[in-house]
Amino acid sequence: MDEPNPTASTIDQDEFCLRQRVLVIDDEAAIGAGIKRCLVPAGHEVDAFDRSAHGLTAAINGHYDVIFLDLMMPDMGGLEVLRRIREAAVSSEVVIITGHSTVETAVEAMKLGAADYLAKPFTPSELRMVLKKASERSRLIRENAALRQELELQQGFEGMIGESRAMQNVFALIKRVAPTDGTVLISGESGTGKEMVVRAIHRLSLRRERPLLACDCTALAPSLLESELFGHVKGSFTGAVATKRGLFEVADGGTLFLDEVANLSLETQSKLLRVLETRMVRKVGDTAEREVDIRLVAATNRDLMSMAREGTFREDLYYRLNVVPIHLAPLRERTGDIPRLAMVFLERICRKNQVGIRGFTPEAMTLMESYRWPGNVRELRNIVERMAILCDADRIEPRHLPPEIRSCRPLAEVSQLPRTWKEFREFKQKAREAAVEDLERRFLLDALRESGGNVSRAAEHVKMQRTQFHALMRKHGLKADLI
Repeated sequence: MDEPNPTASTIDQDEFCLRQRVLVIDDEAAIGAGIKRCLVPAGHEVDAFDRSAHGLTAAINGHYDVIFLDLMMPDMGGLEVLRRIREAAVSSEVVIITGHSTVETAVEAMKLGAADYLAKPFTPSELRMVLKKASERSRLIRENAALRQELELQQGFEGMIGESRAMQNVFALIKRVAPTDGTVLISGESGTGKEMVVRAIHRLSLRRERPLLACDCTALAPSLLESELFGHVKGSFTGAVATKRGLFEVADGGTLFLDEVANLSLETQSKLLRVLETRMVRKVGDTAEREVDIRLVAATNRDLMSMAREGTFREDLYYRLNVVPIHLAPLRERTGDIPRLAMVFLERICRKNQVGIRGFTPEAMTLMESYRWPGNVRELRNIVERMAILCDADRIEPRHLPPEIRSCRPLAEVSQLPRTWKEFREFKQKAREAAVEDLERRFLLDALRESGGNVSRAAEHVKMQRTQFHALMRKHGLKADLI
């Protein structure tokens, strides 16, 4: 590398780039020393290693913005180091430097994820230009990732909101099972969002261009339900004035959702089992069978395994349905999701009704987190809508809450301990989540007060991305102009 220009240390920062953490891995110690002399006076932090193994360890653990990597080194080649850096999911931008520049090695390095290519000998201005390009690319990638994270926090996963571990596990299962044709059984109490899981599975599946049809197994008498599912021929029963296609036929190539499958009669269960085993369906009153291609998703709020032991649900059908089980935890077991859900519902309702409510007071949110929500997410959404319509202030206060929620005491005020171990575990989880939520809120408030309500300054002070800090503010219903 040529000697740096003596005026390099006075270069205008706007013409260069923001301060970067730089790593140099090159068996020629003079290269690392020269890059340091050029970049350190401009405010950059530079570490250099002349052994591949030592440099690789630093690259994986050091959180660098840009890595300058020599292609030809004796102990481990640069391409191999680059492969290992990418396998370790290191987000640093990598610039290949070498005295053996060829098109083939450049192309191979780019395929492995290198951001740029710099041939020896290079001048300080060339080095600065490559660093500027790499750091700009790194900044754009980080900003895009932060924007994607913020968008997911705003809109949720396929419309579903949940930051708790229970919901993150559900989202991970949906992502894995959706592209397959595996039968899914969704369990959970009423109001937990089972139908939203079905819609997410269908949208992410290979069948998304085909129909998604739903059947409520509690809505029809057994004879009519069979006709709804399998179809019937004209004259097969009183009132069958025309031949009808069933949902299995109509949903051919798509997804069929059976809601509250526990309510199927044993006779209908038997016919459903046959369809699942043969992929053939026969209309009521017909002798011919027709092949169907559907992906079945079932849901229930009851314990099908217990029903099978009692003889009210076929055990063989249970195992046919329970290929991939997805359980939705009740809202009382994921109280950390309540503030975020409540704010999302409130924002949607305010936009729809043109209402100017800013959020919830801390006291109101504490009471909402202490309530057990027997109707789960559906109940929370309906109550938030009611409060938004009736609220006479700019924020929802305890007096706006329904009596059943106002009467709840925060966990810290509970004097009577649970009576069973199961109740105690639920109590302990709720207490832990409530404590963490309270600390998180206080942490945000303190940072905002220190910065005079300036969100950017507060985020910088606590060393957080501004988008992440903003997302947490929305989760807790905080507004900078109210601090």
